[in-house]
Amino acid sequence: MTMTSDSPSRAPLPLQIGQGSPVHRSLQVLGLAVLVALAILGSRTNSFQVGLLTQALIYAIAIAGLNLVTGYTGMLSIGHSAFFGIGAYTTGILVAQHNWNPLVTFIVSFLICFIFGLIVGLPALRIRGINLALVTLALAVAFPELIDRFPGLTGGTLGLNVNLTQLLPPHWTGIGIQNRFEYYYWIAAVVLALVLVLCANLTRGRSGLAMRATRDRETAATAVGVNLAWIKVFTFGISAAVTGVAGSVFAMYLGSLSADSSFTLTLSITLITGLVIGGVATIVGPIVGGLAVIYIPHWTENLRQGQTEGLFFGTILIILMFVMPDGLMGLLKRLSRHVVRIKPRAPEVAMAVSEELLAHRDRSADPDPEGKGDTTLAVS
Repeated sequence: MTMTSDSPSRAPLPLQIGQGSPVHRSLQVLGLAVLVALAILGSRTNSFQVGLLTQALIYAIAIAGLNLVTGYTGMLSIGHSAFFGIGAYTTGILVAQHNWNPLVTFIVSFLICFIFGLIVGLPALRIRGINLALVTLALAVAFPELIDRFPGLTGGTLGLNVNLTQLLPPHWTGIGIQNRFEYYYWIAAVVLALVLVLCANLTRGRSGLAMRATRDRETAATAVGVNLAWIKVFTFGISAAVTGVAGSVFAMYLGSLSADSSFTLTLSITLITGLVIGGVATIVGPIVGGLAVIYIPHWTENLRQGQTEGLFFGTILIILMFVMPDGLMGLLKRLSRHVVRIKPRAPEVAMAVSEELLAHRDRSADPDPEGKGDTTLAVS
């Protein structure tokens, strides 16, 4: 006798969800709602915790900028502390010496750091790997020295102080002077949200495909017509600009600047550490990294005995690297694949690449079909 079961069959795991489907969109909205709720809860804590969270958000902005050039494009930069400092001093000088609105200076910092990033990114056209890292390392080491060389503009070794009244919340916000750190917290949160939206748009579609191709297979990227020079220099510029805006928010939050203590090589190492902990080439990873580089030292400081807090911090980092080699977001992605798997829009991507391959093949077969002499294929 054959026994049959009337119980409904369970859907096999992992669940398959199409990218861009209503279910996928609903999950994205839910995740966004959770982040907003956490941000609101963070603003309701005491002033000390709000201060720590603000610093974490500022670092998250800077890590997001570093993630573009190192995570998505594969160019290791140890000089982003300099871009952070350029943005900070741009805001500090414009506010302290020219009475600018601090929020307006963010735009100026973005543009100035973008230009500096383009210049620094030029060596990436000729060198890469450890050699490029050494070039950016020289920038990180030289920046504090350059700041000290112009005391009339930057305050030199004495630092640059901004009048507190220039950094207070506007009256229409309803936030008093005693709660000004909540104001800085929300500025950092809004800037971070805008930066993450920018990064998400840059790293998807053809631009994101070109960035990853530059990182993983330069030869193959060139074969399909990716303009490596443009991708490298432009990404370096945007990365520097985003990190510069983080420096501007930092200057507004801190109110005083000193290159010898705030913008040294240690800052660059901290940003790289946060990027690795959060997860390279992920959108949410910088948030995790920013929280980690602020809160792990804070927690280990409470455990220290004498001068051993660095030992605790280093030990925790080593453990995290063994447990999560791809960062926390990489670990979560691997675990989530056992439950839910997002199916990418492979046909669209494949079609885009196929079009480029066919166009490149046709132009190779007939280099000058119209007599114009232009055989260059570029992907923007």
